[in-house]
Amino acid sequence: MSDIHSTVIVFEAACVELSLPQTEYIAKMLEKEKENNVLARDEDEFQDSMHLYLAGNHPQLTSAHINDDDCRILYKTLEANKFVKSIDLRYNDITDAGAKVLGQLITENKFLEEINIMCNDFGAEGAVALAQALHKNRTLKVLRLNGNKIGNKGGMAFAQALQINTTLKSLDIGDTDLTIECLIALATVLRENRTLEILNINRPLLWTVQEEPTEHFTRMLKVNKGLKELHMQKFVTRDFGACRFAENLMHNFTLTYLNLGCNRITRDGVLELSKVLKLNTALKVLDLGYNRLEDDGAMHIAEAIGTYNTNLECLNIVYNNIGPKGLCAVANALNFNATLQCLYIWGNHFDDDVNTAFSTHLHAERIKEKDCDFGTYVVDGKVYLHQTPYIIRRHYYSAPIFGDDVPEWQIRGEQHRRADHIVPIVHHENEPPIL
Repeated sequence: MSDIHSTVIVFEAACVELSLPQTEYIAKMLEKEKENNVLARDEDEFQDSMHLYLAGNHPQLTSAHINDDDCRILYKTLEANKFVKSIDLRYNDITDAGAKVLGQLITENKFLEEINIMCNDFGAEGAVALAQALHKNRTLKVLRLNGNKIGNKGGMAFAQALQINTTLKSLDIGDTDLTIECLIALATVLRENRTLEILNINRPLLWTVQEEPTEHFTRMLKVNKGLKELHMQKFVTRDFGACRFAENLMHNFTLTYLNLGCNRITRDGVLELSKVLKLNTALKVLDLGYNRLEDDGAMHIAEAIGTYNTNLECLNIVYNNIGPKGLCAVANALNFNATLQCLYIWGNHFDDDVNTAFSTHLHAERIKEKDCDFGTYVVDGKVYLHQTPYIIRRHYYSAPIFGDDVPEWQIRGEQHRRADHIVPIVHHENEPPIL
């Protein structure tokens, strides 16, 4: 059985075989894990798996980025490895050549469960290689490609892969220049796919204003029984799209997280979405940040969560041009709602009444400061709100390795589990949090 010691030995042999110098970053992270095992007090503390953290946006750990040659070393090191279960390669210099090597690794390794290669430098060719690897792989559960410009060709390759693969649970292809053709293909495939639970398709390149992709995805939600989380930011979704979501979500009892942030939804669209909340569907997280809800939209949501809804646990309405009337309605709804735990409201218009209302909830611990984006302070006897660093998708782009905010997978004993996404409350016990 593989362990950290055999992994280090194979890594050193791979560098010799490929006639490449040892990658300092990889060697450092493997040695760190080796030291942790040496310091383990008893057998129960020895790790049977490892999360290999090689993110390129962490200057405290490295000043160099992982490149294509380093991917070759990783392939030779991990092709038969049972110890490393997940790899984080975000923000590095991996091109199509390196992505093809990683695709080969996914094809041959039977134990990897997660790979994060967001914000690298590969395009359609690398994406096709990764997607084709999913045709044969039966262990990978999480794949994140966010920020790589894979375009329509790459998106179509993943649509085809989802027709065949039956193990992938989370796919992040947001900000990858997807087009309307591959979006429709993905929506069509997901009518039948029952395995994928999380999909991120943020910021496609759309030439239409008729909301055809939104229409296809809303129809898919009516029949899909597996998807639990859907991110559709920057889809130019308007009130028509929001109404279509509402109409079809009434028939969906599996989706728990819906992200419609950075769109063009106004009070009329939110009125229809609030009707879904009143029906107490499965939704636990609703992200409507950066839309145009205004007071009327906030009051529609407040009515739903204050009177009918007992399932919603997290609400994001930041930067929606909501005034004191709408914010006070949301604050008042918390007096009648015992379920909502996380609330994000920054970027709207506050006054003394709003400050007092939300500070009361904070002091009474109805909402905890770690579960919202605001805190309180007092000047000359008056209460004010200030912004706090907590956001709905923590550790999505970067993750600290020390301090009070270290995610679970960085903590010893949980390296192979992910917690780089959002509020843990939306996940079931023993289920790894998602993207």
